[in-house]
Amino acid sequence: MKNETEPLEPKADKATVRRHNLSLVLRAVHDEGEATRAAVAARVGLTRAAVSSLVEQLLDGGFLTESGKTFSGQAGRPGTALRVARTGPAGLGVEVNVDYVSVCVVDLAGTDRVRLTEHLDNRDVPPGEVLARAARIAARTLVSAAEQELVPAGVRLALPGLVSGGTVRQAPNLGWNRVPAEELFAGALAALRPVPEALPTGCDNEANAAALAELWFGGRGPGAAAGSSDGGPSGGGAPEGGGAPEGGGAPEGGGAPEGGRVKARSFLYVSGEIGVGGAVVVDGELLRGAHGFAGEIGHVPADAEGPRCRCGSRGCLEQYAGQAALLREAGLAPDAGGPGVAELERRAAAGDARAVGALERAGRMLGLVLSGAVNLLDPDAVVLGGVYRGLMPWLGPAADAELARRVVSGLWTPGGGRLRGASSSGDAARGAAALVVRDVIADPVGHAVRTRGAAGGGSRRGGG
Repeated sequence: MKNETEPLEPKADKATVRRHNLSLVLRAVHDEGEATRAAVAARVGLTRAAVSSLVEQLLDGGFLTESGKTFSGQAGRPGTALRVARTGPAGLGVEVNVDYVSVCVVDLAGTDRVRLTEHLDNRDVPPGEVLARAARIAARTLVSAAEQELVPAGVRLALPGLVSGGTVRQAPNLGWNRVPAEELFAGALAALRPVPEALPTGCDNEANAAALAELWFGGRGPGAAAGSSDGGPSGGGAPEGGGAPEGGGAPEGGGAPEGGRVKARSFLYVSGEIGVGGAVVVDGELLRGAHGFAGEIGHVPADAEGPRCRCGSRGCLEQYAGQAALLREAGLAPDAGGPGVAELERRAAAGDARAVGALERAGRMLGLVLSGAVNLLDPDAVVLGGVYRGLMPWLGPAADAELARRVVSGLWTPGGGRLRGASSSGDAARGAAALVVRDVIADPVGHAVRTRGAAGGGSRRGGG
């Protein structure tokens, strides 16, 4: 009789299992910040002997260091504390926005180690020129990183608009359509670096990257661990002679809440800049949608007969709550950028009626549009980032009240903490850089192989 059963996947060989377990051990130390071999063994479900062998390989590859501290309290001799290395593998994140470029390098712990930001008007500038500018800033950042013995494993761009497959399909406020941003940036950066191998390059929407930074770093400070996936707890280790377990997602990226607030695992993130971007995080994972374009809340209509938007539609939220609209309504030049936002905040703090009124009107429109998203998705929280973070004292109450009026569950209470400003610990550039680090933690062996191929081999003990 013919067997119609689907063929099984081949059993994982010992090298594959070890590769998986190296990632688990590195992730366990990364999540704890500091851990002994015994603590790691308990967490990942491997024997101490197996963990010790894996740790030695990670120490030799420069992924871990021994801090010199010892911990006792368990049976046996005191254990030496392990940490992820502060030198060696790192992530490079580049945020290109309408009126600035921000570049940062994070180490394996997710610490923001190097940061350069330049305020540039990128509107009506050819995309290749904008990305070449960003590459020049990135090249300077890499020089500073090298001085700290940090070697980025790749670069991730955080870009406004609809981003898919390395291309910006549409970014209305930049005037971009079908721009091969990943290719243009990678070529410009490679031309500036005297090395044979180009940095692996990827790109994502800037609000997605900022939302991941909020998830991983929110309320935890600049030295927080990045997490190694969009969500899910760590899986158990596989015996070195057997098959790897199914699943085994990544760490939650949790940590102490900022200001005592409960850390949300499901939230809407809204980024207020010249444009208004958005992202959706559900149970610790980014919701991308069928085509990767989920979260474009700035182009949800607040009024179908409202002013014309640069996207071609009418009455988009961006026309009422974007940076230019806020400044215009407050009596400031709509293209005043960051200085204009600082002046708006100053006037609102001084009780200027026009400034306060402009922010309250924008807050009501935000609440109107966000209430539909809250009714649809039922998140724990709505997080307002970008320029909204500093404007929350005046913009937030109006939005909160509108949400309370319109959220049908009756579970939204003004002042209840579900509407909040973004943490000061994360932004799109840091989130993008952490995505690179995530890839290294997920496959340290693959990173080591790529590094040896580019540099001609060798191994080392990483610096502390």
